[in-house]
Amino acid sequence: QVQLVESGGGLVQAGGSLRLSCTGSGITFRYTAMAWYRRRAPDNQRELVATIHNGGAKTYADSVKGRFTISRDSAKTLLNLEMNNLKPDDTAVYYCNRNPPVAHYWGQGTQVTVSS
Repeated sequence: QVQLVESGGGLVQAGGSLRLSCTGSGITFRYTAMAWYRRRAPDNQRELVATIHNGGAKTYADSVKGRFTISRDSAKTLLNLEMNNLKPDDTAVYYCNRNPPVAHYWGQGTQVTVSS
């Protein structure tokens, strides 16, 4: 049974930083693209934030490019998202999953709130 658990969210002022982590059980982070997603109010649509591809290449949504950094420790089944210069628009629940996502892998997410 696969379980992904996100952590590291919190309340931060605009311009601040947070580091999110995702740990996995029953899944390997090797040989697969892993990604961070988020859901923002009010539409609550899940959007792709950052991907680390099988070969190590990294891609980002335009809205976070230059501010967020995704990294992976495959041996530890750990996925991180370093978020700097946070903006109120980054307020969301953040999730990790494969890219493309697997429906039954979604965890509870971690809430990030950025105050202005």
